Amino acid sequence: MDMCTAEVTASLLQVEETFSACLARIDALILKPLLQAEPSDQKGKENFKLFLLLNDRFQALWDLTEENYRRLKQKCSTSESFCIQDIYTVWKGDLFLNLYIQYFVTFANYVVVHGFEHATKSKSEAWKHHKTVLKQFLTDFTSETSMSLALYTVLHKPIRDHIEQYILLLTKLNEVLKESSVKDVVTSAIKEYAKLESFISQVLDEACFTKSLWKSLGYKFTDMLCVPERRLLEDSKNLPVSSSMNRSDRILLFDDVLVLIQGNSFQSFDLKLVWVDENCREKSAPGLYGLRIITPEETFLLSAKDPQMKAVWEWKLNQAVRQALNGKRDFPLWGETGEGSKPPSCRFFTYVFRLEGRFKSASYEGEWQWGKPHGKGTLKWRDGRNHVGDFKDGLEHGFGICLVPRQSEDRYDCYKCHWSEGKMRGYGICEYGNDMVYKGYFKDNLRQGFGILEKFSAEHPFKYTGQWENDKKNGYGVWEDKDRGERYIGTWLDDHKHGQGIVVTQSGVCYQRTFQADKMVGSGILLLEDDSVYEGNFTEDLTFVGKGKLSFANGFILEGTFTNKSGQGLQTHGILNTSSEQLEDRITKAQLGLEEFPVEKRWKGIYDQFLEFIHSGCKEETEESFTGFHIQTSKELRKSQEYLFCQRGTEDVSWRREDILEELAQHQGLESLHSYLEKALKSSLHPLGKLLKALTIAFQATYSGIGANRHLLTMAQEEVKYYAKKIWEFYQGLLHLALEQKGQLPAKCVDGDTSDQNARSVVLPLILPCFYPELFMLYMLYHEREDDLYCQGIVDLSLFPDIKLLEFLDVQKHLWPLKDLTLTTNQRRSLIKDKCFLSATECLQKLITTVDPREKLVILQNTYEEIETTVSRVVEKDYKLPMDDLLPLLMYVVSRAKIQHLGAEIHLIRDLMDPTNQGGLYDFLLTALESCYEHIQRMRVRQRENCHVTHSS
Repeated sequence: MDMCTAEVTASLLQVEETFSACLARIDALILKPLLQAEPSDQKGKENFKLFLLLNDRFQALWDLTEENYRRLKQKCSTSESFCIQDIYTVWKGDLFLNLYIQYFVTFANYVVVHGFEHATKSKSEAWKHHKTVLKQFLTDFTSETSMSLALYTVLHKPIRDHIEQYILLLTKLNEVLKESSVKDVVTSAIKEYAKLESFISQVLDEACFTKSLWKSLGYKFTDMLCVPERRLLEDSKNLPVSSSMNRSDRILLFDDVLVLIQGNSFQSFDLKLVWVDENCREKSAPGLYGLRIITPEETFLLSAKDPQMKAVWEWKLNQAVRQALNGKRDFPLWGETGEGSKPPSCRFFTYVFRLEGRFKSASYEGEWQWGKPHGKGTLKWRDGRNHVGDFKDGLEHGFGICLVPRQSEDRYDCYKCHWSEGKMRGYGICEYGNDMVYKGYFKDNLRQGFGILEKFSAEHPFKYTGQWENDKKNGYGVWEDKDRGERYIGTWLDDHKHGQGIVVTQSGVCYQRTFQADKMVGSGILLLEDDSVYEGNFTEDLTFVGKGKLSFANGFILEGTFTNKSGQGLQTHGILNTSSEQLEDRITKAQLGLEEFPVEKRWKGIYDQFLEFIHSGCKEETEESFTGFHIQTSKELRKSQEYLFCQRGTEDVSWRREDILEELAQHQGLESLHSYLEKALKSSLHPLGKLLKALTIAFQATYSGIGANRHLLTMAQEEVKYYAKKIWEFYQGLLHLALEQKGQLPAKCVDGDTSDQNARSVVLPLILPCFYPELFMLYMLYHEREDDLYCQGIVDLSLFPDIKLLEFLDVQKHLWPLKDLTLTTNQRRSLIKDKCFLSATECLQKLITTVDPREKLVILQNTYEEIETTVSRVVEKDYKLPMDDLLPLLMYVVSRAKIQHLGAEIHLIRDLMDPTNQGGLYDFLLTALESCYEHIQRMRVRQRENCHVTHSS
């Protein structure tokens, strides 16, 4: 330890020894007697608790001083070299600084509540001797000096003086140190102790400033506003400023609240929810400079007489707000240069609304921006309602979950929905407290557009899928009554069946009727399970009444007046026509709903949402609300919102607004477009995929289960075609938007015929798998009788061995593939079955393995090529089959393929095939297959007739 350093260390040791002794005397002569004099009045008790805390802070300072003193004494008593760790005031500078800050903050709190005045009013014996004691500490103490001022001085001046001594000694130490890291540490410590001096001065000044305020205000204000920790930062009496709010008499800025006083009342605003807008556009009075103050429920102007005064208030307000948000004061309080960063405009805080309005008495906890809830938050009302979700400019906006208690029930309605400007808008799921669930669209808090309402409870379960308007069923919709086993497909008005409707029953009975307010009116058509058709009036229990015509499946027609008397059954008065004419197909296979429900008006609510999405420019705030039927449950809906952005990257097709529009513009070639659309339609996050999901749900609600009725086939078939058309239109709309945003001119609109062709050739094959199960079931039911007859013919033909069947079908003998009939022991060639044209047979059987009409036609072409290849091998040369040879051979392959519902397959291909294939090879081959199918039926009919003639004879 060099000489200079040793001198500084010795001086510091002496200073610490003297200061420790001083603290010991203060403790023994001042603090301990005061601690024994606990007051009895309430105010005195509150102040006494604060004094106890001040004593604790004092003791902590004293302990650290003692520790530093012992360390220095030990080091000085040895000849060891000096080390910076030996000086606690430097090595543990942060600990020293914090203890001093805590002591003086607590000391200032005691000053603010007039603690020393209360303490010196005590009449205890211990206190009577304090004047003598205080004289020992204060050389300038006189009899005129107030006891409270003397006590105030004793408990802070020796400590402040000691900090000055620290700075002097550390400065002297710094001067003798050479340039090193140790010198840097000491330099830094000196700066911090200097800041501490400044901090203590400001803390005591603020305390005295605040104490003076409480003296000047009446008890009414003091009792409500005076808090030990609260500091007055500015007063409009000292720095004049006026408020536009109720012409306030006085404005007080504290470190936690802004207070506006008018007469005998005041308003206070928590600084954490105060925003200062210096770019105020509102005009102040002439000659005044305005500053706009924004709070959650009130906005007002502070007006100063000159720009400098306005600037001071603005700076002080901003710094007070920033420090309140940080939860601690600066060190020193206002910074060294009088500058500081502005408080953030976005904040997190809890607030209870008090003014009239929708949020009155509601508590909001969450993110704020410029005085309004903005971002994530939770809103709770006293009546039990609460909303958790996104807010924008003070209103619910974005995804949110709202719980609404049901009156007189211990249950809630839970809305998980998209919100816009405080109201439900877009897709949502509502779980009502009465066991009903709604999945669909909302507008202005009402169910509006396409939606599904379902009741799951055992008592009267039902499901409605369709259009809503003003919270009621309005427009086209499907109602399934699970109790009655019935499905209503038709139009609605104000929650009632109204207009044209079709009712399908579980028993297979189907009827079409006009409804008014749920009641059937006028005549209708009733299609019975046995293929009988009744046209006329009938009751709800399907009893014929009044004039009507009953056409039986065997061709008989009964036309007249029907009555149903109790106990006498159905009676009629009319004419029975027993001519052998068969019923026309238009009656036995009547197709309902075609004129009554134009396909373009059936699911308008689904299309409207997508149109709105496109017209908005695919805005991000609408991207998750335009159609959400890919979500199965409300729990998944919430999860999809919480993890929306990280989920989007997991699929092949990205679903971000920028990415989708960019990709659309890149995939305009036919092959590339097909690949893109295939991925998009399979994606649960792509808008086209979501649209397809919603249409699938609507289709299944209409035609699955009870709705699988052959009289609805054409209705279903045209619906699927229309879906393809609309998806193509919407793809075109998205592409148009994508090209516009890239600054490219979209291609000229294609005409209607070309658009329909693209829909049929490009989109229909891609979407058909979604609707195929229900659609093919309808085809099977529609062609059930023909297919049964065909299957019986196939059974008959399957009894023939190969050679007999070829002979029976008039296949020319030179075309028989006899080489394929390999024999084993004990076999005769004439008895072998299922060997000829085996490759063609296996090829045709693949017809049922795909749903795409294009692929089915390719399979048919491959079957034809296999037949031709086999024949070419038999005749040992290339052989092009003429029609006369093709039909018998194709008949043979069809009979061996044994496709069960071939009629349904043929007609589905015919109805849904690409129009460009009409008149080509595919059309020719399909016609040939159809001829084989019909020929097998005719063979069976002739066989029946022959059997009938034989039995008759």
